[in-house]
Amino acid sequence: VQLQAFGGGLVQAGGYLRLSCEVSGLTFMRYCMGWVRQAPGEEREFVAGVQWFVSTTWYSDSVKGRFTIARDNVKNTVYLQMNSLTPEDTAVYYCVADTSMNNIMTLTDIDYWGEGTQVTVSS
Repeated sequence: VQLQAFGGGLVQAGGYLRLSCEVSGLTFMRYCMGWVRQAPGEEREFVAGVQWFVSTTWYSDSVKGRFTIARDNVKNTVYLQMNSLTPEDTAVYYCVADTSMNNIMTLTDIDYWGEGTQVTVSS
């Protein structure tokens, strides 16, 4: 199983980035997908998640209204559109997959993790 994330980089505050995560080696449509981030010196934090069967989405309060998660079940890809970025969004962003959205949201025993992509927002 591989979860390969793309799209990280350096952006100024107020800017935007779009992360992509290409998934292989599992039945994509049967997995909930999510994004988790970890800032320097901080614990990992749930960012956003999307269900596998009706594409219902969840967001942390810190990104709600600014970030949008979406999935393409044909391309086996999940996206995270990040707008109005702030320096507090600086972190390594990980793509994750699990059959349980609750596991993703609580960061509990998540089945699969990608390697992460660095997002840096300058002030």
